[in-house]
Amino acid sequence: MDKIINIPWSTVILLCLTIGLAPFVPPHIFEKLQMLFSGELKRAIDWFDLLLHGSPWILLLVKAVLTVKR
Repeated sequence: MDKIINIPWSTVILLCLTIGLAPFVPPHIFEKLQMLFSGELKRAIDWFDLLLHGSPWILLLVKAVLTVKR
């Protein structure tokens, strides 16, 4: 957990703004989340896309929780 806390905030935010939102119009993560909630996320590539574009946001959330917890 210390490794996550030691990642600079600027790096995490940059990851969220680039990988997390790419392609930017419309943000891909929103499209994948809509597919997940509507039950249309069935192909392996769609799950991989959700993991790829969602991981920076999960990292941001985990880092924020760990920082507040400290």
